[in-house]
Amino acid sequence: MPQPNINSVHVDAILTNISVAYLQKQENFIADKVFPVVPVDKKSDKYFVYTKNDWFRDEAQRRADGTESAGSGYNLTTGTYSADVWAFHKDVGDQTVANADAPLNPLREATEFVTHRLLLRRELQFVSDFFTTGVWADDVTGVSGAPSSGQTKQWSDYSSSDPINDIEAGKQEILSNTGLQPNTLVLGYEVFRQLKNHPDLVDRIKYTSSQTITEDMLARMFDLDRVLVAKAVKATNNEGASEAYSFAYGKGALLAHVAPSPGLLTPSAGYQFAWTGVSGGIGSTIGVSSFRMESLKAERVEAEMAFDNKVIGADLGYFWSSIVA
Repeated sequence: MPQPNINSVHVDAILTNISVAYLQKQENFIADKVFPVVPVDKKSDKYFVYTKNDWFRDEAQRRADGTESAGSGYNLTTGTYSADVWAFHKDVGDQTVANADAPLNPLREATEFVTHRLLLRRELQFVSDFFTTGVWADDVTGVSGAPSSGQTKQWSDYSSSDPINDIEAGKQEILSNTGLQPNTLVLGYEVFRQLKNHPDLVDRIKYTSSQTITEDMLARMFDLDRVLVAKAVKATNNEGASEAYSFAYGKGALLAHVAPSPGLLTPSAGYQFAWTGVSGGIGSTIGVSSFRMESLKAERVEAEMAFDNKVIGADLGYFWSSIVA
């Protein structure tokens, strides 16, 4: 054997220009993009709600000379919010920092770690509060067989389903009950994957474009302002068990009227109340701080946020569950 050999002329070392961590892109998370964020000074409080029906009744009358005009009024109630505080930390020991090889930076990586854990928590809370059945005035279930009341054909059935008509039906339902036009469609990634390849939609553009259908194209097809695709992924296993993953949003779709920004006399399917009393006064944006844990001989990196997802107008939302197989 030739001496020296390949193993004796090199000692394996850590590369300083590469490391591997599965960090989801922040664009995968949409929980703060769907509904307007309302910064609030108090952890819990009330807001005024006008009675919808009072604004839709036709009560004006002809007025004879010298007589009083017809009159009426509107009722006010209050709604409440209560922002939950969410927090997560990672302790970084002094020995770990002192012994870390380049390119590792334990404090920087701890910041990324806790931030992404809270981003995921906010996505999952959005799913629980908004992206599920029993929340909105209209729930439709996708089925593989013959649809009955409250059901429609799954959009993954390219030969029988009619997603364009389904979405138009949802738009009409919201408009006819509120006078407001839906402007936002939220899709789980699995739903988007099926929709962008659906023959009915492909036929709309095949003579004008060779591009793959995008979110913006879908918005134009459906005459909406926005189509948002949720791409966040969560682990479904416990630590130490066999790894398993799924999309956080599942196989659903939400059509809604969303106010461009929060304001007085401004209806919206939902709002996100963000308490500015935590996270350094920046509300739903994640605030990260670090402080000394002397008893542990470690630096604690902690992330914090506080918010409450509120359905403001259940009749301004229309939800499809299991809309693809």
